[in-house]
Amino acid sequence: MPDVPNEQHDNVPSRQRRRFPGISSRAYEHPADRSALVALRKLTGFDTVFKALSGLLPERSLRLLFLSDSVRVSDEQFAHLNSMLRDACYILDLEKVPPMYVNQDPQPNAMCIGLDEPIIVVTTGLVELLDEEEMRAVVGHEVGHALSGHSVYRTILLFLTTLALRVAWIPLGNLAIMAIVTALREWFRKSELSADRAGLLVGQDLQASMRGLMKIAGGNHLHEMNVDAFLKQAEEYEAGGDLRDSVLKILNVMPRSHPFTTVRAAELKKWAETRDYQRLMDGHYPRRTEDKDTSVTDSFRESAAHYTDHVKSSKDPLMKLVSDIAGGAGDLGGRVRRGFGGFGGGTGGGNNGNHGSADDAEK
Repeated sequence: MPDVPNEQHDNVPSRQRRRFPGISSRAYEHPADRSALVALRKLTGFDTVFKALSGLLPERSLRLLFLSDSVRVSDEQFAHLNSMLRDACYILDLEKVPPMYVNQDPQPNAMCIGLDEPIIVVTTGLVELLDEEEMRAVVGHEVGHALSGHSVYRTILLFLTTLALRVAWIPLGNLAIMAIVTALREWFRKSELSADRAGLLVGQDLQASMRGLMKIAGGNHLHEMNVDAFLKQAEEYEAGGDLRDSVLKILNVMPRSHPFTTVRAAELKKWAETRDYQRLMDGHYPRRTEDKDTSVTDSFRESAAHYTDHVKSSKDPLMKLVSDIAGGAGDLGGRVRRGFGGFGGGTGGGNNGNHGSADDAEK
């Protein structure tokens, strides 16, 4: 398999990167993301319906906005980013290099949007925060979005989120739109895990991917941070607390389009240690030419198997309870009461509801 010659930039290690000719996005997509996309792509008339929405979506306005008020990456402007972009497209075998813009915004961010053709936007905050190898993983992340076709759904999510704000005064209208937005956000969080994997395939430097996520969480203070300690936070987040904390985790993540950074780092490291990843790096991966023969049923089965394994192996109190229910565990009521701290009530003599609540607050 041919390798990619290294671009000569400061801080880029002298090494070559493996290329993946004809790679299908199925090779790196998270099971939940992949099953949803396969089902949507198989839906008769799906593309036609979404293309019809293009007249309602502000895609033309967005393109003109970035063209007029951002800096387009090229050989003359942000040349190092342009080299990374072309390199990422070469590695993932994306024939048409999407336009890329740098937008003045101190908030570190990047996105891939567009219905007809994807465009990539990165903020100055992100460019200034990351080093060359960390940024390479981010560019690969966005190219992964483009290859998977995520830009279409991301554009619709942005449009519906804006629309929900405009019709917030219409109770039923807002509820209907927010239901769709909530579902799209849940899918998009899984798509971010897919794109993180694509970024690793492009950068081929797990530590750089970890550092980038850590910097997005804690800023440009790398000398004050540690990747291993950062990953321990993810373990503590998953396993800590009781059922109340599990519910709060769900409520906290629902408004977000991205998973929490510690979770993303842990998920990426976990994938990088799998046999599937090693086989992919050895050149054994699904090709785009096989996409049309992909079975929707098989994709859903893979997704279901993934979630089953996730529930069984999870240390989260709620997931452990679900696993116990599935396994027919006894004393379910007692487990739930203990999980919620006894619902604020104690069984000992003299303890009333107020005392129970005070005890809960101290835990």
